[in-house]
Parts: sequence; C-alpha cells; structure tokens
Amino acid sequence: MTKIIVDGAEIDVPAEYTLLQACEAAGAEVPRFCFHERLSIAGNCRMCLVEVKGGPPKPQASCAMAVRDLRPGPNGEPPVVFTKSPMVKKAREGVMEFLLINHPLDCPICDQGGECDLQDQAMAFGVDSSRYKENKRAVEDKYIGPLVKTVMTRCIHCTRCVRFTTEVAGISELGLIGRGEDAEITTYLERAMSSELQGNVIDLCPVGALTSKPYAFNARPWELQKTESIDVMDAVGSAIRVDSRGREVMRVMPRVNEAVNEEWISDKTRFIWDGLKSQRLDRPYVRENGRLRPASWQEAFAVVAAKIKATKSGKIGAIAGDLAAVEEMFALKLLMEKLGSANIDARQNGSALHPKFGRASYLFNPTIAGIEDADSLTIIGANPRKEASVLNARIRKRWLKGGFKIRVIGEKADLSYDYDYLGAGADTLANLAPVEGSVKPLFIVGEGALARADGAAILASAAKAAAAAGAIKDGWNGFAVLHGAASRVGALDLGFVPGEGGQTAAQMAAGGVDVLFNLGADEIDVASGVFVIYQGTHGDKGAHRADVILPGAAYTEKSGTFVNTEGRVQLANRATFPPGEAREDWAILRALSDMLGHKLPFDSLAQLRGALYAAHPHFAQLGAVASTDASAVTNLAVTAGKADAAPFRSIVDDFYLTNPIARASAIMAECSALAQGKLAKAAE
Repeated sequence: MTKIIVDGAEIDVPAEYTLLQACEAAGAEVPRFCFHERLSIAGNCRMCLVEVKGGPPKPQASCAMAVRDLRPGPNGEPPVVFTKSPMVKKAREGVMEFLLINHPLDCPICDQGGECDLQDQAMAFGVDSSRYKENKRAVEDKYIGPLVKTVMTRCIHCTRCVRFTTEVAGISELGLIGRGEDAEITTYLERAMSSELQGNVIDLCPVGALTSKPYAFNARPWELQKTESIDVMDAVGSAIRVDSRGREVMRVMPRVNEAVNEEWISDKTRFIWDGLKSQRLDRPYVRENGRLRPASWQEAFAVVAAKIKATKSGKIGAIAGDLAAVEEMFALKLLMEKLGSANIDARQNGSALHPKFGRASYLFNPTIAGIEDADSLTIIGANPRKEASVLNARIRKRWLKGGFKIRVIGEKADLSYDYDYLGAGADTLANLAPVEGSVKPLFIVGEGALARADGAAILASAAKAAAAAGAIKDGWNGFAVLHGAASRVGALDLGFVPGEGGQTAAQMAAGGVDVLFNLGADEIDVASGVFVIYQGTHGDKGAHRADVILPGAAYTEKSGTFVNTEGRVQLANRATFPPGEAREDWAILRALSDMLGHKLPFDSLAQLRGALYAAHPHFAQLGAVASTDASAVTNLAVTAGKADAAPFRSIVDDFYLTNPIARASAIMAECSALAQGKLAKAAE
C-alpha cells in the first residue's frame, strides 16, 4: 500500500491504483467521461484533471496516471493531490466548454435527458456561458442495427463503445475514423452489430449519442417505477432493474452484481420487454368442439376437477417449464403428491441431470466468478455465447489475461475468443487428455451434450475427464454444468423429477398419461389424446395444444425464487401486475387444489415460503451459493454407460427466440431475422 494525501486527507491505496481511483477512495468526486472501471484506459476526454503538487505546472489526467508514478515530497512526505484547487476548477471548466462547442444542446428531445453524465457534469463543473459563437459541426447518424439508436452529433468521442465492443463483447465492429473535427464513431460500412451484448453500449455512453431504439421517446426516467429483480432469459440469473409505468414494463436495465453479471446484460434480457405485453393470456379458456372459448375461473376449474376425478392417479402427470419459479413448482409437486402421482418432471428437453447423483453433479461448481481463477477450460457440448452471453464475456475476460488454454468438443462456432477445436462428439471426450501444467482446470458441460438418449453416459464421461485432469480437489471443483433454463436448478433442488415408477417428460408428452399439467412448458410437443391443462403467460405452443388454459403471471409480475446455474438462490420481485384475469401461478394451484378436494397447506405466499424453507432450507439463503459435496462428481465418474457417436449440438439454435416471451417480442423477431440473414450470407 502507498500513502497519498488527497485534498488534505491521508489514505493508503494500492500502488497500481490510478489517481482517479485513489481520489475516489479518499471521498473526492472526480468527473469523467472516457474512464470506465471495466475498460482499458483511453485518457481522451480530459475531464478528470487534478493537480499534483510538485508535478508539472499543469493539471494531470487522473485516469491515466498511477499512484506509483507520483514523486514524494522533498523530505519524503507522501505525494499530494488536489481535486478542488483553482487550477483544477479552471481546467475542468475549459474542458467542458470545449466539449459543448459542437454539442447540439438538444436535451428536451434527447432520450438521455435526466440520466445524462454530460448534463450532470456541465451543471457541477461547467460554466454558465460559452465564448464560442461559430457554427456547430453536424455528423450523420449511423445505422448500427435495430437495437441502438445513434445521434452522432452528440458524440464526444470518449470511445467507451469502441472499447466495450472490442474488449468485452469481442467484436471489432465499431471504431473511430477521421481526425480532429472530422472524427466519427462508426461501423464504417454501416452494418448492424452482431454481438449479443451490444445493448450495453447504451448504458456506457455518457451522452445521448447511443440510446435505446425500441425505447425511444417512450418515457422519461422520473416517470418510471424502478424494481430490482432477476433475469430469467437464461440460467445465469443476471441482476436487473425493471422500469415500469403503471401496468406496463417500459425497459429493463442492468444492476451491478460482481459475482454474476458484473454490470452487463444480454440483448435478450434488455429488449424482451415488448414481449411481455403481446400475445398474452389474460383469461381462462376451455376447449369445446375443437375450439378454445373464454371461460370463468370457476368454469375452468370445474372442467379440470371433473377430468382429474375421472382419471386414475397413475395417469396424471405434470411438466414444469423453463421460466417457472420455485414457489409454483413446489406447489405443483405438493399437489401431485396429494393426487398420488409420481409423474413429475421439469426436464422438458430430456436432460440426464438428476438430483440422485448429488447437487454437485448439476451445478456450475466453480461459480461464475470462479472462471477468473481457472487456468484452462474445456467446453463440452455448449455454445456459451448463445446459451449464456454474460458468462461468455467472463470467459473472454479471463482469456484476455493470458495463460488460459481453451478447448472445445462439440459445435465449431465463433465464441469471441480463440480455442483449440478437438472434435464433435463422445469419442473425442472419451479420449480427452488433460491440459499439461493446468492446476485449476475448468470443464463446462452444456445441456447439448446431456439432453439426449445417452446423456447419462456423457455426463459420466465428462465427470471422469474432469477427475482425471485434477479438476476435483480441495479448494477447487472445476466441474461446471451450464444450464439453459432459469427454472432447471431450482427444480432439481426441489426434486421435481419422476418419483418411484414415475414417467419422464418425454414419456408423458408421448401419451403416457391421460391428464397433463403443463406449467409453462412450451418447448415440448404433447401427443394427441392427452388432456392438457396449460398454465402459462403467452399464446405459444403450449396454449395452442391446451384443453384448458389457466393464465399465469410473467416473471416481472410476481415475486418468485430462481436458482441460477451455479446454485445461487435469487429473488425476482414484482414490478407490475398480471393483465386481465391472470393470476400468480402458486395462487392458481392453491385455488385449484381446493376444488379438487386436496387443499394445499398455505393461503399466502409467506406461508408457502415457510413450508418451502422448512422442506428445503437452502432456499432461504438469498444471494448465497450453498456448499456442495464434490464427491458427487467423483462418484459420477465411475458410473458406466454407452455413448452414441452423434456430434454434440448446442441447445440454442436461435439466440433471440428461446422462450414464449421472446417469441412474442417484435424486437426479438427483428433481431432474429437479421441474425438468420447474416448466417445465410455466411453460409453462401
């Protein structure tokens, strides 16, 4: 640690800190535009100027100067930095005056208004007038895709967007051309950006040059109710903020969570909000004479009750979908137990993961943040860029540091980092050799390798390879299962899998049961002849196949517990209310159970959670990852099974259309069409 005096206050900071970080550690406010903690240093806005005592007779850019570069006083005194001296005040006013020379000053019509760094810093550190009367320059707006709106006349050339796309997203599609007054940020050929993380440049842009195109002119930030929640578009569980107005979600923003998503979210997470209000199920429906007709709750419940009472318990089943919260799965499991049925399953994709092998057998054991501690990576049957874009950015972050050998078994795809391609399937996995010299190897197993008939054999083979490579040891468990569904880990923790003699999701869907509770499972085809009770949010595949529809609440419309791929228990909070007559899913099941004569033992969400925590205590540890026994992985490694030679395929074909909310979104449809067009051109 190094001693430094900032505005008269002496503090100890690491020598590698920049002056800007040191000043902030001392409690001083230092304005900045180009500096960002997660990006490389550019030092080109000059707003963060400070005065260094004993240094050059001019202010210094605090973002580009390290504490170790400072000289002590003549008698060995700690270096002294001033952030509020007359020199600094005058320098910042001059920089702000320069920045505003060409700025259009169109705050009343700018979507950044009210949350704009330029506005805030002009008020705090600028002057009330400008000496420049010349005509302002204008820059043509650029097309960079359907998600990000550009007004490039506002651009101050901080290059945050360029550095983000190059360093974090791994695409070199934005850059700065020209010099001086002719400098412009552009994609050069005006093509749409291809990254699944491109929307983050909206948050990074300190002015109104890059804003959200779908959100343009929809609302002002002070009109919005802000609710902290959790994303369910994948199994990463990114921390988000849902901004709503009345009953309508207006936008989704990221929250900082260093352990999960840092401060990034995927484009699907950010722009899914329009799918929350289209194709919604807002009233119960009953199928009569082959057609669905609106019905009352009592009428729908009566039809369900009559059908269930006329069906043997062994012929009743339940499948939970990818977006189901723990609470409704717990309620549905209790209801099925009361009905005497063991036919329950949440693995609608046919995954071989099962709680009987132990919790460590289906978790991302090293944790997402633990990726940065690994020194080698083997990806088996997964495409992290499509299945978990934010997690893929963490892999790229570790790769950029160097000393990180990456190998891939499965599909050959652009993952935004270099890797050694070993092969396509199980034969390559069976003959996999450890990475020489790797002390903390990481093995990521995707559901593309596990959601097939030989999934159990592949899981055992992957565990065996991890154990042989030394990935299971004291202080390190490098066996990581990458899930694609937000509900999957919570369901496995609950034991929402077939009981003794119970049928799997595939068997139930193929006609193994007469009555099927479908809790939002829209990625599975149910055979004709099965009476389907669909409880979900959108008019998707599940609703089209249903005989009775019970409208539920989307993830922004209920308080629900989700467990991410690493086993972290998180809470999604309600931002708005469900439309029409739709209700929260646990409440629907509670009301239905009364009608069936098997009343569930809770009348409120608090009572439900009390029963849930009593049965599964780790669900009460919000934000925590419960410890697991790594022996589950070593035990898995000794199990046997015959693997198929078929190549591994990612579970995600189209990143933008993976669930009912996404398929209802016009924004996601446009992105999908654009991405598929690019793929078609690439294939040609």
